Amino acid sequence: MLGSRARSQRSYRVGFGVDLASSLLVGVVELAEVWVLFHNVDRLGGIDFAQVLLVFGLADLCFSLADLAFGHCDTLPTYVRAGTLDVFYLRPQPLLLQLVTSDLSLRRLARAAVGLAALVAGLVVNDVAWSPATVALLLVAVASGIATFAALFVTAAGLQFFLLDGAELTNAFVYGGRYAASQPASVWSRPLVVVFGFFFPMAFTAYLPALALLDLPGSDWLPGWLGWCAPLAAVWAWALATLSWRTGVRHYRGGGG
Repeated sequence: MLGSRARSQRSYRVGFGVDLASSLLVGVVELAEVWVLFHNVDRLGGIDFAQVLLVFGLADLCFSLADLAFGHCDTLPTYVRAGTLDVFYLRPQPLLLQLVTSDLSLRRLARAAVGLAALVAGLVVNDVAWSPATVALLLVAVASGIATFAALFVTAAGLQFFLLDGAELTNAFVYGGRYAASQPASVWSRPLVVVFGFFFPMAFTAYLPALALLDLPGSDWLPGWLGWCAPLAAVWAWALATLSWRTGVRHYRGGGG
């Protein structure tokens, strides 16, 4: 089914190329914003542009891949309002699995390419002490970051069962969390550290693993050694996502058709 969706998108080559180009442009513009910011200051939050390039690359790559698989959970409010979500209950598959496989937007691969390029550039320009442990940390950070962002999409989808046209509210945390993850968390205020550092563990997707890769100390509330705890943050994020999704599904009573 996913293969047929991918083939259908590629069959319209001009439109598919435009989608890829627009997605690529968005990623490049966001990377340019980071460059403009650090072009005016030497260091921000204790890190320079070369180091924040690693943070941005990790955050953007992980978010883009999670968005590719789980980003269309944003369409859940449309299904709920139209009553078409009820059709999902008739199929012998879990509801969340059907929602995840209901669409596949290949244009998001272009955005992931920007994140991958930034990540590779960050690894090259920084003095990373490579070892088996460092390679393992990088692989675990990418896998955990994808899982954490995916959990954020599912958490937002679960809340849609309770909110009326609340997509904008949840998007503030989902896409705002992505933006926060691509910035040095050491400049966050204490409330932001609580919200995006621990409750929604965005700091564990890129900033803290980057500190661990670069062997930097970090701040009082977010020391660098916490970068090794990215898998625990992913588990916590999925615990929130599971609670939100199951509570929302139990709350749903049908479209009334």
